[in-house]
Amino acid sequence: PKLSFGKLFQFILFILCAEQVTFEIETKLNMAAINASNIILRRSTDRGHAHHGWLNTYHTFNFANYYDRRFDSWGCLRVLNEDRVSPTEGFGTHGHREFEIFSYIVSGELEHKDSMNNQEILKKGEVQFTSAGTGIRHSEYNIHPSETVHFLQMWVTPNVKGLTPSYSTRQYSDEQKKDKLQLIVSKDGRDDTILIHNDIDVY
Repeated sequence: PKLSFGKLFQFILFILCAEQVTFEIETKLNMAAINASNIILRRSTDRGHAHHGWLNTYHTFNFANYYDRRFDSWGCLRVLNEDRVSPTEGFGTHGHREFEIFSYIVSGELEHKDSMNNQEILKKGEVQFTSAGTGIRHSEYNIHPSETVHFLQMWVTPNVKGLTPSYSTRQYSDEQKKDKLQLIVSKDGRDDTILIHNDIDVY
């Protein structure tokens, strides 16, 4: 559904276990204005899917060879992919611009390298954020010799064009997330979260 993004809404991600990811959206909108017919139940298995041998990927929105006219985006959220990358495989160097991209590592390890001279190995519970702005190039590899890396990746369209590219990471322990929602990305950078240039909070 098309909603006014002048009003506050929140994206909430629940990581339930290594095999199941549930995505919920909590809105702080005038609920009387939302017709129940606009609520669509979409199961995990109904998402777009591709298995490339080295990459097992699910797409919530249109991506690569997956297309469904009903699921192009949701407001500023353009991409929500769930990826599993085989050992010693990954995404070669490629470019992005005018998106803010963040990954949450569910299990395993993911090596990130980019044109801003950042190089890091991300592990379970870590969030990696790139504001591509005017343009960056990066690669993402699973350099572990035997373990698959499982991660979520989201692309958000910022509300400002031409941002200076930037990179940041945060780590959240299991204890920090126990029995509560842990804020990881926010519109104002509060509580030492990663700042994103749109009116969203991600838990």
